[in-house]
Amino acid sequence: MFYTSTRDNSIRVTASKAIADGISKEGGLYIPESIPALSMDEIKALCSADYKERAKKVLGLYLTDFTDEELSYCVEGAYADGKFLSKAVAPVVKLHDNVSILELFQGPTCAFKDMALQILPYLLTVSAKKNLKNKEIVILVATSGDTGKAALEGFKDVEGTKILVFYPVDGVSPMQKLQMTTQEGANVGVCAIEGNFDDAQTGVKSIFTNQEILKKFEENNLVFSSANSINWGRLAPQIVYYVSAYCDMVNSGDVKLGDPINIVVPTGNFGNILAAYFAKEMGVPVNKLICASNANNVLTDFINTGVYDRNRSFFATTSPSMDILISSNLERLLYILCGRDDKVINEWFSSLKQTGKYTVSADVKDQISSLFAAGCCDDEQTKKTIGETYKSFDYLADTHTSVGINVCNAYINASGDKTPVVVASTASPFKFSKAVLSAVETEPKEYADEFSTVKALEEISGLTAPEQLSALKGKAVRFTKVTSKDDMAAVVFDMLGI
Repeated sequence: MFYTSTRDNSIRVTASKAIADGISKEGGLYIPESIPALSMDEIKALCSADYKERAKKVLGLYLTDFTDEELSYCVEGAYADGKFLSKAVAPVVKLHDNVSILELFQGPTCAFKDMALQILPYLLTVSAKKNLKNKEIVILVATSGDTGKAALEGFKDVEGTKILVFYPVDGVSPMQKLQMTTQEGANVGVCAIEGNFDDAQTGVKSIFTNQEILKKFEENNLVFSSANSINWGRLAPQIVYYVSAYCDMVNSGDVKLGDPINIVVPTGNFGNILAAYFAKEMGVPVNKLICASNANNVLTDFINTGVYDRNRSFFATTSPSMDILISSNLERLLYILCGRDDKVINEWFSSLKQTGKYTVSADVKDQISSLFAAGCCDDEQTKKTIGETYKSFDYLADTHTSVGINVCNAYINASGDKTPVVVASTASPFKFSKAVLSAVETEPKEYADEFSTVKALEEISGLTAPEQLSALKGKAVRFTKVTSKDDMAAVVFDMLGI
């Protein structure tokens, strides 16, 4: 299995090279030359396997220059017993009727990003040994909240790496901010930026491809890589949990082997739902991929019209991890759907950079319509859905998951589709306690701080907040720096001492 770039399909590299680089030198995203297949017999066999065995099978089809021993080392280390609160790692929980919830927040930082960012440090260190000749790896991360902490935790004190995270100063929840700014580890750095996630992501991408910066890194025996889902090593592990979810739904009797499911994904950067697309293309029986957005509904509009237009108001919402107007991973999907034509991709994404918009061809628009449905909801609808879901089904969902549930309900009501559906649940409700609490308490109150809110949510719900969140109370804040988006490169040099 070799990988090419969405913006230069003359490039052909191994999986380990793609992971070590993070992003292709001309700014394109690495993508496998073909999508491997899982037969129904192989899926049936995976139904009797645990999560680690499922991960080895799926990742082994993509990471073909990893030996069996190397892959086992990565998987066993990432998903070792005790790292995730659930023995199933990513359990599927029945909500009601045909609707189930795929709980992806059982990891160390209580967000779905752990599913990939617990294994990425292992994948990257193995890849580095194959490709980077003893250079120190600098991981640059732009985060809308959850990726930052998950990456910091995954790479904390990993030998041969440094990790630097940028987040929008007013664009994350108080708990997300505390998770990042109190992060332990000798090789970590965190900085807020004045702006939104798109500004942080654009800044990181520009640093990756800045020749002057790259030269300085070369002089200091440093090399960049990424922990964002622009890195194939971050995206590939996400495919696993959709394969696993189907197996679990077969095991529970919610579907018969071979019968289809629908998958609903609350998404901003398009990586999580793109992983579901790869699972479908591999052979997992999926009828419809349903993209759920918050008030920043650029993806909803795109899927419904074929026009991607980021020239619109940006909203800071109660589901901040989805507050994104430039969805990077969409580029990978469009590359596949346009027949892997790098010239077309360069044309569309040059237009996005210059004018803020592009329009796909009629053929690509038709393919998108056959694969995807899309919907969105604002904060008020999100709040209402949290309350209704808790009252009706005794299930406490976070703000992002509630966007998914809302869009799921709207899709079922509009289409009449009775296909069993799984909604990806992306975070613990205790990471967004203020918004969740306001949706379920009968008499709204004022709370002194984030932890008073967490305690109140515990009392109302009867649930216990994850220890890793409760333990943040009183923890010393290490990182307080705020910079402009134009000074991010200087911050990188300062953090690295070069």
